[in-house]
Amino acid sequence: MARKTEIPSSYYGEPRKFDPTFRGPVHNRSCTDVLCCVIFVIVILGYIALGTVAWIHGDPRKVVYPTDSYGQFCGQKGTSNAKKAILFYFNILKCASPAVLMNLQCPTTQLCVPRCPDRFATYSEMQYHYRSNRSLWEYYRQFCKPGFDNPHKAVAQVLRDEDCPSMIVPSRPFLQRCFPDFITKNGTLTVANRTSFRDVLGKKRNVTELRDAANGITGLLHAKEVGMKIFEDFANSWYWIVIGLVVAMLISLTFILLLRFTAGFLFWFTIFGVIAVVGYGIWHCYWEFVTLRVKPNSDVTISDIGFQTELHIYLQLSQTWLFFMISLSVIEAVIILILVFLRNRVRVAIALLKEGSKAIGCIKSSIFYPVVTFLLLAICTSYWAVTAVFLASSGDAIYKVMPSQPNCMYANMTCNPETFNKTNVSRVCAGAQCTFAFYGGEGLYHRYIFVLQLCNLLVFLWLINFSIALGQCTLAGAFASYYWALKKPADIPPCPLFTAFSRAVRYHTGSLAFGSLILAVVQLIRIVLEYLDHKLKGAQNMFSRFLLCCLKCCFWCLERIIKFMNRNAYIMIAIYGKNFCTSAREAFFLLMRNVVRVAVLDKVTDFLLFLGKVLIAGSVGVLAFFFFTHKIPIIQGEVPSLNYYWVPLLTVILGSYLIAHGFFSVYGMCVDTLFLCFCEDLERNDGTATKPFLMSPSLHRILGKSEQSPKKARG
Repeated sequence: MARKTEIPSSYYGEPRKFDPTFRGPVHNRSCTDVLCCVIFVIVILGYIALGTVAWIHGDPRKVVYPTDSYGQFCGQKGTSNAKKAILFYFNILKCASPAVLMNLQCPTTQLCVPRCPDRFATYSEMQYHYRSNRSLWEYYRQFCKPGFDNPHKAVAQVLRDEDCPSMIVPSRPFLQRCFPDFITKNGTLTVANRTSFRDVLGKKRNVTELRDAANGITGLLHAKEVGMKIFEDFANSWYWIVIGLVVAMLISLTFILLLRFTAGFLFWFTIFGVIAVVGYGIWHCYWEFVTLRVKPNSDVTISDIGFQTELHIYLQLSQTWLFFMISLSVIEAVIILILVFLRNRVRVAIALLKEGSKAIGCIKSSIFYPVVTFLLLAICTSYWAVTAVFLASSGDAIYKVMPSQPNCMYANMTCNPETFNKTNVSRVCAGAQCTFAFYGGEGLYHRYIFVLQLCNLLVFLWLINFSIALGQCTLAGAFASYYWALKKPADIPPCPLFTAFSRAVRYHTGSLAFGSLILAVVQLIRIVLEYLDHKLKGAQNMFSRFLLCCLKCCFWCLERIIKFMNRNAYIMIAIYGKNFCTSAREAFFLLMRNVVRVAVLDKVTDFLLFLGKVLIAGSVGVLAFFFFTHKIPIIQGEVPSLNYYWVPLLTVILGSYLIAHGFFSVYGMCVDTLFLCFCEDLERNDGTATKPFLMSPSLHRILGKSEQSPKKARG
C-alpha cells in the first residue's frame, strides 16, 4: 500500500528544532526590536511636540469663521465684527464658480455684515432717492466699507474705490456667506419673485446670470435644506436609534453565546437562511419588475429623474427592481457556488469556528476587548484631527492680487491692502483687488507646513496600525494559551487576556511598532497616489494615468499582503516572543507548508463570519424598517414624525453591522490563532502518548488525521 508523501518541515526554510516541553506561550521572554521601540517612543514625544507647536501657532477660528478682505474674522467676539457674522460679496457677478467663493478669492471686496440684503437696489438708485428718502441710504450703507459716509460721492469714484457695492440683491446666508436667494417657481428661476433686475448702469440683467456666477450654489442650498431635515430626523429619532443599536449588541452577544453550544447548527442555519432570504428577495424583485412593466411610463429610468431624497420615487421604477434582482441573483450564485465547490473547506471552517466558540467561552473577557481598541483609535483620530486643524490655521494673513482681467501681469502676487491703492498695480490692472488669500508666512515653520502635515498623517497611520496590532497580539496570546492547555479549562492560566496584554506592551512594543510602520508607509504612499490621481483627472497624458492606475493597484495588493503577514507575525510573537522579522519568516514558512489549507480556509472563514454580520444587521434592519414605516400596529403611536425614514434606518443598519463586526473580529482573530497553533501542533506532535495532539478530537477528525502516529499505525 502506497504511503502518503508529506512535505517535511525543512522544505520551506531551515529545519526547525522544537522544545519538547513547550506547552503554550513562552513566559521567559526578553524585549524584541528594542531599536524600533526607542524610535517609536521618540516619535510619540515628537508628535506631542508637534501638536504643542501647532497649538501655539495655530488658530482654529481661521477655519470656523469666514474672513473678509482685510483678514478679519466675521462674528469674532471682542472685535468690531462681533455682531457681523456673515460675509458679503460686493459684486457676486465677478465670482466665476463656487470654488472661488469657498476659497475667498473672488476678485471683489468682501465685508462682514450683520445680515444679508433682502431687496434689489443699486447705488445710483439710492443716490437718486437720497434727498427724498434717507432711510434707503441708512439701509444701503451697512453693506459699504466701515467709515464711509458720503452718499454724494460720484458713482464712478465709489465703484473705482469700491467704497460700496454697485448693487445689492436679495440673499440669504449659507456657510456664513451671502448668496442670492434663488427660488424655482413652476420651473422658472427667480430671486424675490423676479426673473430680472437692473444693474448700476441701468442695464437689464437676468437672474440666471447670478446663478451662473454662483454656479452650483442652488444645489448646495438644496443640500443644506436636506441636511437640516436629516438633522431634525436624528434629533427626533436618536432615542430609538440607540435602542436599535442596543438590540443589535444584545443579538450579537446572544449569537456568540449560542455559538458556544450550537456553532455548527447556527452557521449552517445562517448559510441556508441567507440563501432563503436572498431567494425570496429575487422573487419579490421579479414580481415588482413585472408589475411595473405593464404600467404607463414604465420606460422612465433612474437617470431621467436624477437625484431624489424621497426613496419611494425610485421604488416606482421598474429599472430599480431589475437592478436589485440582478444584484441579488449574483450574490445567490456566488453563495451556492462556494457551498458546492468548497463544501469540505466550509466544514473545516465551521470546525475551527466551533473550537473558537469554546475558546471564547473560556476567555469571556475577550469579547469586550474591541472596546479598548475603539478607545485607542478614537484618541489617535481626535489628536490627529485637532493637530491638522491647528497646522492648517497657522500663520498670518496673506493677501494676493486678484485681477478682473485674465492678462494682468501682477496676478497672484502678494500685496498689502493698506497701500494697494497707492501702487501701480491698480492702474495697470483695472479693477484688480488686493484680496485675502490664505494664512501662511515666510518663516521656517510656515515653509514646511505641508511637510508637517505629511508627518502628522504618517504618525497617525502608524499609531492607528499599532493600536490594531496591539489588539491582535493580545487576543492571539490569550487564545494561544487556550489551545496549548493540555486540560481545558483547568490548565489555562488565570487572567489570560490581561497577561497577554501585559506581555505585548512590556516585551513587544518594538515589534508591533515595526510591523505597524511598514504598513503605515505603504498606506501613506497609497494616499499620495490617490491625491495625484485626483489632480491628474483632467490630464490628457494617458500613459501617466495608466502608470498611476498600475501603481495604485500594486500598492493595494501590497497593503493586503502586508496586513495578512503582519497578522500572522503577531500571532507568532504572542506565542514564542521572538522579534518581528523572525516571527514573520516563521509564520510565512508555516503557512507555505499548509498553503492548500490557508488558500481557501482563510477566506471561507471570513465569508462565514460575514454572513453572521449580515444576518444580525439585516434582522435589526428589518425590525427598524417595520417600526419607522408605521407597520407595527401595537406601537404606531410611539413612532416619531420623520422627514426621511431612511435616515434612522440606515443609521441603525450601519451601526448594527459595525457592532457585529466588533464582536466577530474577536472570532476572526481566534480562528486565525487556533489555525496557526493547529499547524504547529501537527509539526510538533505525532499523536503518541509522549507527544499527544492538543487539538480537539472533532477538529482532528474533520481534517482527516489519525490520532496515532504513522509508525504506530504501521506497527
